[in-house]
Amino acid sequence: MQLHYQQEREALVEAGLKLVEQGLVARTWGNISVKLNEEEMLITPSGKFYEDLTPADMVIINFKTNAYDKTGIKPSSEFKLHSGIYNDRKEFSAIIHTHQMNASTCAAARVEVPAVLDDLAQIVGPSVRCADYALPSTKKIVRETVKAMRGRNAALMANHGAVCAGRDLDEAFAVCQVLEKGCKAFIEAQFLGGAKHISKFEAWAMHQIYLKKYSKIAKKKK
Repeated sequence: MQLHYQQEREALVEAGLKLVEQGLVARTWGNISVKLNEEEMLITPSGKFYEDLTPADMVIINFKTNAYDKTGIKPSSEFKLHSGIYNDRKEFSAIIHTHQMNASTCAAARVEVPAVLDDLAQIVGPSVRCADYALPSTKKIVRETVKAMRGRNAALMANHGAVCAGRDLDEAFAVCQVLEKGCKAFIEAQFLGGAKHISKFEAWAMHQIYLKKYSKIAKKKK
């Protein structure tokens, strides 16, 4: 039987498998969502292995009100985090919350990762802030993470993991990959006399060029 938003549901199934294959999550941790329209998002369910996900498992949530069908499958416990980001950042259409190793290491140290690589500056932003610690699934974790993501496509979550976003699912995945590469480079460079970062102005300029260039390319493809 054809489900409502079948294509988007299938995309989330594929995205979940890709997260596991690339080592960005394990077991049932992390979550993925895509924005369907100006009020609704589709998100992965709670407590189910990515390898076992089916299109029917995905949950539609109104990210303006956080309402969803409570008689059906339970959504990821972090759905309010996704809602908060979509409400704050209208340009985003996909969000991925990961527990990737190197980003999680930086999150455990509660450090802001500077733009140590060109692609980190271009795709993620002038730096990667670390949101203050808050218990999972609370108003505070939403508030702190949204704040840390301002002007960025990703943020670390203290002692927790990372959240990455993009204007589509492919871009959100690219943010995850570049974030992991950048955090690894930062950690290892610290042992080689200290990481040397790109100036904040140059990093900001590269990020702006990337955003504007990508937008034009995306429009041409459509």
